[in-house]
Amino acid sequence: QAQLVESGGGLVQPGGSLTLSCTASGITADYYAIGWFRQTPGKEREGVACISNGAGRTNYGDSVKGRFSISRDSAKNTVALQMNNLQPDDTAVYYCALDPGGTDANYICYVSQYFYETWGQGTQVTVSS
Repeated sequence: QAQLVESGGGLVQPGGSLTLSCTASGITADYYAIGWFRQTPGKEREGVACISNGAGRTNYGDSVKGRFSISRDSAKNTVALQMNNLQPDDTAVYYCALDPGGTDANYICYVSQYFYETWGQGTQVTVSS
C-alpha cells in the first residue's frame, strides 16, 4: 500500500528558504506523478507544484512560479520541494500526494487536488519574522 510522508517544515524568516521532502513507501515514486499542495485554515487546498513520471515534466501554481522548484531523488524514493524567497503568505500546512493516473510516459501532471488520491499527513511551514 502506498504511503507518503512529508518532512522538512519549520519556521523561517521572510526571504528565507526551506526544502521539503516527500518520502514514498510501498511504491516506486518514479512511476507516478507526485504533487505538492498547501492549505491554511478556512481555505481550499492550493496546488503548489507537481512532477510527472517519465520525463519528469513539472507544473507550478501561479503564486510560487520562479520561487519554488520540484525535483525527484530516485535513489531515496523522494520528491523534494525547494522553496526560496519565502513570504508570510506561504505559511501553510504542506502536503504531498500521488496521482494514480499519472503512469503514462507522456503524462503531464496538473496542480489540481482532484487528480490525487494518496495524501501524506502534512508538514507545517511558518514564515514569520
